[in-house]
Amino acid sequence: MSFLKEAFMDKKTEIVLFSSTAIALYGYDQGMMSLINTNYDYLDTMGIRGDDPVVGIIVSVYYLGCAVGSVFASLLADKSGRKPSIFACLAVTALGNLLMFVAGMGFDKSAMAVMFLGRIIMGLGVGGIDAVIPVYSSELNSDGGRGEALAKEFQSNIFGLNMAFAINLAVTKALGKDNQWAWRIPIIVMQIYPVLLLTFIYRLPETPRWFVFHGQKDNAKDALTDIYGEKNMHGKYDELVKAHEAESSHSVGYSDMILPSGEQFHPAVVTVMGQVNQALTGYGAVSVYGPQIFELLGLGISESEYLTQANYISYFFLMTFAWLLIDRVGRRILMVGGAFGIAGCFLLLTLLGGLAQNSAELGIPNKPIAIVGGIALFVATGTFGIGWLSEVWLIPTEIFPSTSRAQGSAISVVIWGLANFAVTMLTPILFNNLNYWLFLVFAVTNTFAAWWTWLYSPETGGRTFEQNQSFFEDADKQNTWSVLKVNDGEFRNMPKGEKEGDENGESQPLLGRL
Repeated sequence: MSFLKEAFMDKKTEIVLFSSTAIALYGYDQGMMSLINTNYDYLDTMGIRGDDPVVGIIVSVYYLGCAVGSVFASLLADKSGRKPSIFACLAVTALGNLLMFVAGMGFDKSAMAVMFLGRIIMGLGVGGIDAVIPVYSSELNSDGGRGEALAKEFQSNIFGLNMAFAINLAVTKALGKDNQWAWRIPIIVMQIYPVLLLTFIYRLPETPRWFVFHGQKDNAKDALTDIYGEKNMHGKYDELVKAHEAESSHSVGYSDMILPSGEQFHPAVVTVMGQVNQALTGYGAVSVYGPQIFELLGLGISESEYLTQANYISYFFLMTFAWLLIDRVGRRILMVGGAFGIAGCFLLLTLLGGLAQNSAELGIPNKPIAIVGGIALFVATGTFGIGWLSEVWLIPTEIFPSTSRAQGSAISVVIWGLANFAVTMLTPILFNNLNYWLFLVFAVTNTFAAWWTWLYSPETGGRTFEQNQSFFEDADKQNTWSVLKVNDGEFRNMPKGEKEGDENGESQPLLGRL
């Protein structure tokens, strides 16, 4: 019993579990809306048809809320602390989810307005969580373990996706698509996440780095002791103080990131393009409209829904390779290789989609096409998880100074929100007009994502925050943004010859590798 108590009370474990559960909120919404969009009672309550563009707009306004929420959450995180910001975001998420649940319950005329309001408010909360949690996690991890920790947390994002879709599928099969509880139950179950996290957050420490950067030295020492133990607290504290002294003279605002003349404009562009390229992989369309894609390959409705669930389960397990590889081979290799792999899958899906849609004229059976197409979609989804799910959230937490880390993460969420707003809103329209040719579009956009990442996104793995920031300083001095040219391509790969567990500098983790 003492062992179990010690394991439960361990702050490292608690922080990882908390961060993972918070990240699962993002995945839950994607899985939740997949089948709600096809529920007849939901469509009737909202007063829309299944092929109405408003279906996509209801889904996508959530991402606009995410974009706005990330900005406010980052400001609060910098001013009042990471924990208060996370608490506020969880409360807002719970409120938005509750509004979605009651939409059309006794007041059909305003159902759509309440649903829109709920989607936006929930987006404000989840967007804030997505902006602050990666910062919170990154500031409590080592240079050799940041990627693994965040990849594990994003694996829980896929758990949320699976949980939502499984609940959705179960109640849909049990109650039917004409029953209102088949879409209301999956919505209200989401309350488990914010309520559980709100009751648990008091146990967690504020990041010592935030305390140091706000002059709260005693609180910083207490937090370090809580996480790291009395024995190792002093060395870690001295390290954070040195980092603070090096950065304290730099006051960074959003204008320094947005304007080309700003000192953080270059890392902001890397952050922006990371999220743009992630959207261009096309996975947002796969996650929200998965059943419709399987139907396009010639499968029936029921088969498509079960295969979508199977795809999400495969996605969850394949994500294990992300946290096994991200701190060993680096972010760049996974991202570039992943984009090319997804492009190949979408090229194959273009061919198979064309054969499926014209199988009668060509005199070929649908089933073999659907099987091969399903495998290609499974591979594309898993490849996205390994190469693109966590990397674009991790890099912004590694390239900005502490004075602007939360703001940099907020910019990442803003672009993610806007990009996914566009993708989720346009996907049903594009499917209706382009049909299987949409896969070819995604093949081209993935190729672009691979090209841009190879040229302009530096390898941030295995380096301290300060070493990563030196890349941008040297790029400015050498008048080039090309990773292949700055310092003779030093940042093309992870640094060689450095040992994990080095006691010097930030190489020693606050949160050990779990």
